[in-house]
Amino acid sequence: MVQFLMECIYCQHPYTYALKNNQRKCSKCKRKFSLAKQARIKVLLEHFEQSHTAQYTAEQSQMHIATVLKYYEQFRKRIVHLCEAYYTQHSHLVTDYDEYLYLPKTLDPQSDIHKVKHFLSLAYDGRVYTLMMPSITRLGLDLNDKSEQKLLTKYLQYRTISNLSTERSTIRRFWEYFESFILKYKGVSDAHFVYYLKEAEWRFNQMQPPLLMQYLHH
Repeated sequence: MVQFLMECIYCQHPYTYALKNNQRKCSKCKRKFSLAKQARIKVLLEHFEQSHTAQYTAEQSQMHIATVLKYYEQFRKRIVHLCEAYYTQHSHLVTDYDEYLYLPKTLDPQSDIHKVKHFLSLAYDGRVYTLMMPSITRLGLDLNDKSEQKLLTKYLQYRTISNLSTERSTIRRFWEYFESFILKYKGVSDAHFVYYLKEAEWRFNQMQPPLLMQYLHH
């Protein structure tokens, strides 16, 4: 087969060749890739990086909503790895940390206290790193105990007041950003909450290099 001067998306070798199924194969690393698929991913990533919802992206790109959701989930999982790798390299710069209890504003602090999300935020070099903590029920708190329930409710109220009344540190600015960011996503499940938390972390930190290049080359 005739080779063409088209760079491999995986190893950047300059020569790849066309296969009968319209894919290309690298003459060095031997990995295959589809130009049509890469073009589709690029469109989806451009929408994702602009924080467009899956529904809006499906309408604009004329792709099926299930396809968009599938790729958006892959992007968010990739973001988790990017955040972990970046933090690992800079963990020695941590200067502060604090924990946060998050309860969607649409829920009632009294009856929905068991749905509280608990995570730790660490500040380093003007950025944050987030870490999911055990759920409230796993901390050994008895939510049927009215005294413990009241204590948690007061803590939630205290955090809200504290965020608004104290000097905004990197951590508190992230908390405010996260509260605003998560509003457009309805009904995020417990299993997927961490991916949205990490997406907020990634966007807040404005991490480089772009997600597009990181995704296409892995």
